Amino acid sequence: MSDNQKYYYMRLKEDFFDSDDMILLESKDGDDGYKYSNILLKLYCRSLKYSGRLMYNDRIPFDPNMIAILTRHSVAIVEKALYYFKEMGLIEVLETGAIYISDIQLYIGKSSTEADRIKAYRKQIEQEKSTKVQQLNDKNVQMYNKSTPELELETELEKEIEKETDVSVLFENYLKIFSEYTKGVKNQPRAKARQVFVQLAPEQRQLALIGAKNYIVWYDKTDQGPYYSKNAFAFLDDMLFMEYQEVPEVSKVGDKKVSKAPEWSNPTYENKTTEEDLAKLEEIRQEALNKLGPQENE
Repeated sequence: MSDNQKYYYMRLKEDFFDSDDMILLESKDGDDGYKYSNILLKLYCRSLKYSGRLMYNDRIPFDPNMIAILTRHSVAIVEKALYYFKEMGLIEVLETGAIYISDIQLYIGKSSTEADRIKAYRKQIEQEKSTKVQQLNDKNVQMYNKSTPELELETELEKEIEKETDVSVLFENYLKIFSEYTKGVKNQPRAKARQVFVQLAPEQRQLALIGAKNYIVWYDKTDQGPYYSKNAFAFLDDMLFMEYQEVPEVSKVGDKKVSKAPEWSNPTYENKTTEEDLAKLEEIRQEALNKLGPQENE
């Protein structure tokens, strides 16, 4: 076996099947819901070596017939599963037919035969009879372990997974603010919103969470209805959360609620035109009309 060969694995949190996505997915269509979650996990595994992209031999996109054969489910079940996956933002299907698993980067792990080489090396040391050689080899093993690149990468991977998990939790809290407000009225573009969210700086993610809460509080008071509210993606893409670090004021005009007028509109303007000024303006208007010539009466 080549020393450069890699194998991939998935790392799932213990509450993976208790997440909102999995509970909702397994509740679809009675007993078929468990088939959908089974298909999803099999697609996760199939996409690992290609970093979340589902391709046959890294060239041919999977279609429902191919997925049905590989997952050992009927084509009808696979087509329903793919529909729900897209609707819930679990996958994205490009125009080319390529399928991408949205959150697979949270679960991917990667290792090599380096660990096997270390085990074999230790076993060889244990077989040595000389105490001095044993001590020397033990020392070498300790130094070797500290300098093994794969072990360092594994530590970095642990840190990266923790970081990604934190980002995922923040995003779910962010998306929940919009989803609960527009529930039953319109769906939120989960995949597109997540793509923008993960690109934000850590401090901006916190500001996005604050801005989203303040925006919904303000917007709800305007009585315009959830349908016309900004969605979770647009709110991030336009950086609107920076404008809602505080809840804007909402004032009443009669029985109708309107948002506070912007500063540039000069809401305190007072008309101070005098009768004399109006007379001069009328004189100027008449002179202009006379220059234009006779006008037909309306």
